Amino acid sequence: MDTRTILADLKAELNRINQAIAALESLDGTATAMPRVTTPAAKAAPTQAKKRGLTPAGRRRLSAMMKARWAARRKQAAKPAAKKASVRRTMSPATRKRISAMMKKRWAERRKAKKA
Repeated sequence: MDTRTILADLKAELNRINQAIAALESLDGTATAMPRVTTPAAKAAPTQAKKRGLTPAGRRRLSAMMKARWAARRKQAAKPAAKKASVRRTMSPATRKRISAMMKKRWAERRKAKKA
């Protein structure tokens, strides 16, 4: 490795350490004026892109939109189910009694045929 690149890396590291110290001192209110060291390596260092997030207002808007969307889907899905339930028919008590009598008659005939 070339000594120039090593020196540039060390200066860049020193710059980062000085910035970290200044940030920590500013939290306590005991900030000291530190000379800012700028090197070509420090300028060329790539900066990380700041990740963007949602604001609380944006989250509330998205939440309201999604709740409305799912409510509409549930409402639309409930309509066909309601129609199917109304189509179903039930037997009247008279019909049920008539079918019961017919079945009892058939069972009696089968029992009679079995004994014979």
